[in-house]
Order: sequence, then C-alpha cells, then structure tokens
Amino acid sequence: MPDGLTLTLPKVTSVDQVRAMALALERIEVTLGLPARSIGFEIQIETAQAILAADGTAAVATMVHASGRRATSLVYGTFDYSAGLGVAAPYQAPDHPVADHAKAVMQVAAAQTGVTVSDGATNVVDFTSAEAAGATWALHTALVLRSLRWGIYQGWDMCPGHLVSRYVATYLFFREALRPAAARLAAYVGRVEGGVMDEPATARMLASALLRGVRCGAVDEDEVRQLAGLSVEQLVDLTR
Repeated sequence: MPDGLTLTLPKVTSVDQVRAMALALERIEVTLGLPARSIGFEIQIETAQAILAADGTAAVATMVHASGRRATSLVYGTFDYSAGLGVAAPYQAPDHPVADHAKAVMQVAAAQTGVTVSDGATNVVDFTSAEAAGATWALHTALVLRSLRWGIYQGWDMCPGHLVSRYVATYLFFREALRPAAARLAAYVGRVEGGVMDEPATARMLASALLRGVRCGAVDEDEVRQLAGLSVEQLVDLTR
C-alpha cells in the first residue's frame, strides 16, 4: 500500500453507496492479498440526502457504521451541498448557516467513533496583486480559525496559496491556546482551586489542545513542560 493513500467517496446520497464502497474495497483486498481493512476512505458530504434521509434519520450517522470501520473522515463539500439547498453562488461559503448545520450533524455522527470531520473550502483565490492576496489570506485565515474554534481540526483547500493562511491560522490558534490551556491543566492535575472548575472531560480537551499544538509544530514540547509541568507522554495519558 502506498504511504498516505486516501480514497474519497464523493457525492454520496445513500447509505447503500457506502456499503457498496466497503464491499468493493474488501474484494480488492482479497484479490491483492492485502490485510483486511487496510484500505479506508473518506465520505464526502455534498448532498442534503447524506445529512437527512427521506425517513427523517441522520443518514451520515448510519454511513459511519455502514463503512465497516473503513471510514476515516467525513468531508464537507461546500459548493455542491450549498447549491443543492438553493444557496446563490455568491453566498456559498463554509460559514453559511446551511454549512454550519451540516457540519454540526457531521460532528455528532462522528463523535467518539475515531472518524474525523473535515471542513469545506473557499473558492476565493485572488492573488493577482498584493492587496488582493492580502484580502484572500485574511478571509481564509478567518474561516480556518472559525473552524478550529468549532472543534473541526481538518480542512481542504482549492489552491496552494491557501497553505499560507492555513498555517498562519493553525499556528495562531494553538499559540493562543498554549498559556491558558497549560495553566488550567496544571491547576487540574495539581488539584489547585481557581476561577474555573474543570471536569475530567474538559481536562482531556485541554491536554488535547496542547498535544495538537505540539504535533502540528506550533508549540514546542519544552514550552509545555515549563508552563504545564507535563510531558507529551503525560498529555497522551490525559487524553485517554
């Protein structure tokens, strides 16, 4: 298997399509002599039917389990989904209310399953001048920061120029989270009373924020040790 191979099942409109994908991959594995479930795939959520089935159930939640533990991520498709709901072209964006609803349902469907959620893209890619590039980066930075604050830590982009603003937003988010998260986590571990009473679930997310910051390169391990008094290994233990 090639390292980093990722397959995407696009424009899904029914749970049966996910089952068919899982069956096809199973047969490929058997034919090629690959280990069982060695090929996973992303489910791209680009249709209203993927969020709400005709019987009123949240189809995307069923899709996660119908994949036979092969689903790795639920990916929001900004433009097909928005168009399908009648949103006019100038307003098709990751921060439109219809996008927020879809991603909220996706988050609930994926919660505690090991499946991640990926935000959609913006189609604003104007780099024709310094002023235009600045506006494009400012817009994209704001969208990525918004997604991170929602608890969505992945996203996909349509243009290599967006890598600049994605790195800026991601590093900014975890740099801003470093000191308050470290202080609260140190108080929690040390059982020190303060202005915020954190529960175990919150402590897990504080540790997760620091751990994500280290893993993406925005935060140094030594900073975490100095500010929280914890090693990366201890952070991992706290997230379990």
